Amino acid sequence: MSKISIIGTGNMARTIGARAMAGGNTVEIMGRDQSKAAGLAKALGDGATTGEWGTTPAGDLVIVALLYNGVVPAVAHYGDALAGKVIVDISNPFNSTFDGLAHGEETSIAQEVAKVAPAGARVVKAFNTVFRHVLEKGRPDVFIAGDDAEAKASVEAFIESLGLRPLDVGGLKMAHWLEGAGVVTVGLANHGVGNVDFALSITELPV
Repeated sequence: MSKISIIGTGNMARTIGARAMAGGNTVEIMGRDQSKAAGLAKALGDGATTGEWGTTPAGDLVIVALLYNGVVPAVAHYGDALAGKVIVDISNPFNSTFDGLAHGEETSIAQEVAKVAPAGARVVKAFNTVFRHVLEKGRPDVFIAGDDAEAKASVEAFIESLGLRPLDVGGLKMAHWLEGAGVVTVGLANHGVGNVDFALSITELPV
């Protein structure tokens, strides 16, 4: 099983932390508000711990569960404390009307994270196409993107420990299109599906 550090104390941090614990992983919670981090760790139970914001995370996988505009600043703030870690960006940079991306270029939050991450850190995009309550209660496919095969294998093993299926979409440049897929899920929720009780998935035809 994996050693996981989660930077953030919101709903996605809680949901991923709970599934991680249920899957036999160790979990550390890190937040700017130490009392919130401690409260979440206590709620997760089973030995979940609290780390101090900005210090070296205990986990080999560091899941940044923050709003998109806080992800790059947080990684820059941690700096060399993230050296050698696998950084997992789960964010969706939606625009104000939730029908496009907040950045106008063909980039992604994960690619911007890679620019400020310390030497030896590897970045993987994951979890951003899954609504929180579907991740909590369902068994959705989890799409991932990254340039480092070993880092992706670590994230895939973690996802499998949650009882979910990881699907590799390619290199880190594909994170831009995963963020676009996040926009598609919101469009489906507002229009074609009409609710948020679903996730994007892959159906394979029998051979």
